[in-house]
Amino acid sequence: MNQAAEAFLQDVWHRMTEIYERENRRIGELPKRRSLQAGMKDYLRVAWRKPKGGGGYGRVHIDVFEPFDWSDDAYKSEAGSYVQELTDEVLADEVFPAFIERMNRIFLDGPYDPQFFDYRLELVLEFDRDDHVLRLSQVLVNEAKRLRLRQRLDAFIQTKILSDLPVRPAKEDEFFFARLLLNPDLFEQKRENVEPLIRRLGDKLRENRGRAAGWEAECVSAFKAWAQERFLPRYFQRTGDFGMPWVLQEADGRREPAPDELEFFLYAAQEIGNLEPDTRQQYLELAVQLGSEQAAAFLAHGSGRFESMRRSGRFQGKANDVLQTIEIRILSEEEEAYAEALEYLIDLLKNGFPKGYRFGLKSKEKHFLPLPKLAKSRLHQFFGNALRYPALYPKLAEYAGLAMEEFAWYRDVEPGEKSVMPGTYAVFGLGLCSDAYFELVQQYMKLVDTEHQSMQDGYADAFIEAHGLSVETMPVWVSILLGGSESAKPVKSAPIDSPEHVDALLAELETIKGYPREAVLYRIFGSPGKLAQVAKKASPPLKDKLLRISEWMA
Repeated sequence: MNQAAEAFLQDVWHRMTEIYERENRRIGELPKRRSLQAGMKDYLRVAWRKPKGGGGYGRVHIDVFEPFDWSDDAYKSEAGSYVQELTDEVLADEVFPAFIERMNRIFLDGPYDPQFFDYRLELVLEFDRDDHVLRLSQVLVNEAKRLRLRQRLDAFIQTKILSDLPVRPAKEDEFFFARLLLNPDLFEQKRENVEPLIRRLGDKLRENRGRAAGWEAECVSAFKAWAQERFLPRYFQRTGDFGMPWVLQEADGRREPAPDELEFFLYAAQEIGNLEPDTRQQYLELAVQLGSEQAAAFLAHGSGRFESMRRSGRFQGKANDVLQTIEIRILSEEEEAYAEALEYLIDLLKNGFPKGYRFGLKSKEKHFLPLPKLAKSRLHQFFGNALRYPALYPKLAEYAGLAMEEFAWYRDVEPGEKSVMPGTYAVFGLGLCSDAYFELVQQYMKLVDTEHQSMQDGYADAFIEAHGLSVETMPVWVSILLGGSESAKPVKSAPIDSPEHVDALLAELETIKGYPREAVLYRIFGSPGKLAQVAKKASPPLKDKLLRISEWMA
C-alpha cells in the first residue's frame, strides 16, 4: 500500500478506535435498550478539510453520527503531511477498500457491546479538493443481525399490536416501531401492509389522548424520514433553499419511479399531512413532477370522498380534503346564502372532512365578535357574518357540535397563540347572543386545551358584558373560568356583590377541588389579600360568606 495511504489509515484508525472505546463505555452504562433497537451506531464519516488561511495540513473530521446540515459535532484533529500525496485514485483504490475491510471485521465480530452497531453501517470518506469534494461511500450489512431484528419485529407485532387490550406496547417502543415499519430492509413498503398496523396501535391508544397524539407524531416523523432519506434523493437533489428544498434531477441520470414506489410516497404524503399540511402539499407537487396523475388529482379535487364543489345563485363552496382547505364565496349577502354555506360545511363534517381545515372567504361584509384578541381571520369573519341572522343559530350550533374536538386546531392562522379549536367562533358567538346555547359553551370549555390555547381567556369578560352575572349564569361563567389557560389573568370585572352571588359561587366551588378551584378564585378576586379587602368592606351576611371563600385561598 502507498506509504501515505498507510500513514493516513493508521492515523484515522487510531483516533477512531479511541472514540469508539469511549462510546462503547458510554453505551454499556445506558439503561436497558429496547428489543426493537438493533444497535446505536449506523454511520461513520471520515473527512479531510482543507486548512483555512493556507497554513498546516488541514484537519481530519470523524463523525460517528450522521450530521445535520446546520451542525458540526465531528471529532477533529490535525492531519499530517501525508495528505499531500493522497490523490483521488489512491483514496479510491487503496485507502477506502482497506478501511472497509477493517471496519467490516469489527462490525461483524468486533470487541464492542452487542448493541454498539446497528445491523446496517454506512461508511463515508470525503476529501476536499479545490474544484470538488471526493465522496466515497458504502453500506455494510450484518445479515444475521438483520434477521434477528425482523424476528423481534414480527413477535412484537403479534404480542403487542395485534393482541387484544389491555395489552399495549411501552411508549418507549413507539419510536422504533414506527421506523421499522418504514424500513424496506425489514418490512415491505406497501400501504396495505403498513397502514393496518399504524391504525391498530392508534385504536389501542385512543383512550389516552397524550399517547395517541404521541403515536401520530412518531408516525409523521418516520414517514418524513423515509421520504427524505430513501425516496426523494433517488429523483431529486437537495438545494438547501428553505422554500424549494428539492429540485428534480436531470432526466439523463434519473430513473422513473416504479408505480408501487410512487403510490407509497403518495400514502406517506397523506399521512404526513395529518400534522404538516404544507409538507403534504409540497410532496404532492413533487409527485406531480414525477408524472403522478393521482397527485395532480389530489391537488385539484381532493381524494374524491367529499363533495368538492357546491354552487347556487347565492354562494359557491369548494373543498379539498387532501389539502384540508375549504373556500366559500358569498354571492349575495343575505341569510339564505349563509344558510346554504353552513349546510355545506355541516355536510362535509358529517362525512368526516378534517376539522382543522384552512379557510378562504370572499364576502363584502366584515363582522367580528367583540373579543379583541381573537384573530380577525376569514373564518372568524364568516361566522361573525352568519351570527347576524338569529334564524341561523340552530345551524351554527349543529356545526359547532360537529366541529369541536380536543387537541385539534383550525388552520385559519399561523400556528401559535391565536390558534383555536374547531368550533370556537360559532360557540363564542352563540354564547354571547343567546342563553339557549349556554350548555354548548360549557361543553366547549370542558374540551378546550387549556395548556395550548389561550384565546378563551377574554371570554369571561365578554360573557359578563353580554349577560351580566346572576344566579342563573353563575354555572356557565365558572365553567368559562375553568376553561381558561394557565396564563389567564384576573377578569376585569367580577360583580360578586350580593349574598345570592356568593351562594351561587359557593355551590359551584364546592364541586371543584384543588388547583382548579384556586384558579377560579384567582380569576375572580386576584390575590388572597384583595379578597380580604373586599370582605372587610362588605356587610353581613355578604362579609361572612366572602370570608368563607377566603379560607380556600389561604
